[in-house]
Amino acid sequence: MIIISIVGIGIVSTILAVLLRQSNKSELALLVSLTTGIVIFSMILDKLKYVVETLNNLITKTSIEFAYFSVIVKIIGIAYIVEFGAQISRDAGEEAIASKIELGGKVVMMVLAMPILLALMDLITKILP
Repeated sequence: MIIISIVGIGIVSTILAVLLRQSNKSELALLVSLTTGIVIFSMILDKLKYVVETLNNLITKTSIEFAYFSVIVKIIGIAYIVEFGAQISRDAGEEAIASKIELGGKVVMMVLAMPILLALMDLITKILP
């Protein structure tokens, strides 16, 4: 199973990063962390592709507008990217920067979600007398 590989790589990388930090080689520990994130992301890329294709097939079988699906996929992607970036900043000891990355991601996600929210509000106002 791929999850065993992911967890194994994560544990080995964590131990290596901790050992590097203890030996005052923080820059190498950060490099290990970044490389681990990239390796794990590349391992799950096929799985993400499958999820997007399956959701796309589901959308084509229903009457949901493709634009809504596209926005939802973008928001999910942004959430993962923001989390990855924030964790890298935290690994580097930059909690303040990580918080700003998360704030920026939340604002961008809200902006992307506005058309869906407006369509929902429009639908609610049509239903209510």
